[in-house]
Amino acid sequence: MNSLAKLLEAALFASPRPMAVEELAALDPEATPAAVQAALDEIREHYDVDGHGVALVAVGAGWQILTRPEYTEAIERAQFAVRPQRLSPAALETLAIIAYRQPIGRAEVAEIRGVDVGAVLKNLHERGLVDVVGRSEGLGRPLLYGTTSLFLEQFGLRHLEELPRSDELAIALRRDAVETAPAPEAMPAEGAPDAVADQPTDAPADPDAAAAVVAVVDVVTDDEAGPDDVGPVT
Repeated sequence: MNSLAKLLEAALFASPRPMAVEELAALDPEATPAAVQAALDEIREHYDVDGHGVALVAVGAGWQILTRPEYTEAIERAQFAVRPQRLSPAALETLAIIAYRQPIGRAEVAEIRGVDVGAVLKNLHERGLVDVVGRSEGLGRPLLYGTTSLFLEQFGLRHLEELPRSDELAIALRRDAVETAPAPEAMPAEGAPDAVADQPTDAPADPDAAAAVVAVVDVVTDDEAGPDDVGPVT
């Protein structure tokens, strides 16, 4: 690799988050955006051709060196990597609605979910997964919410157009639910109080919650909906 590619590789390796081309260009004042992009392509090709255990991946608006998917399970099993806290079923449902229908107000999210979403929305906002993106023109001009670049980063997306459709999401969520479901002996005894609807964000998903999120996505990505109601708004 040339000297610019090596410099960018070092910066990407040291960074805990994706880095935009503009940020990487600041490392070498003489480097043009085209030269930076060429160096990134060289790094990515180097990892791919030589069979490395990591890859250079476009995430959100930037680039990041990540573990290849085929090694993720072994690394997580050994607990070498620190994983972000898992979202609760309620948070997943709310986040799915916002991701597919943004910009969207709190009242609309609550109408789709059928419950108040104030606490869950506050939690997602504090975690940096959603943010206020404007105000509605309706009565009272309520706040409108959308997803953030951190949302793209944590879900491994380059842009919102990569959001999965409902059939793809069903497979992923149900597989995750099976892997994270508590053992039978850890289940509450019969007659124990029901869990609170909005659990802590590290609560594991379950098959019913996965099905609920899929149902939400089915609603908000309905092919029969009008052009303003389908898919993410960029």
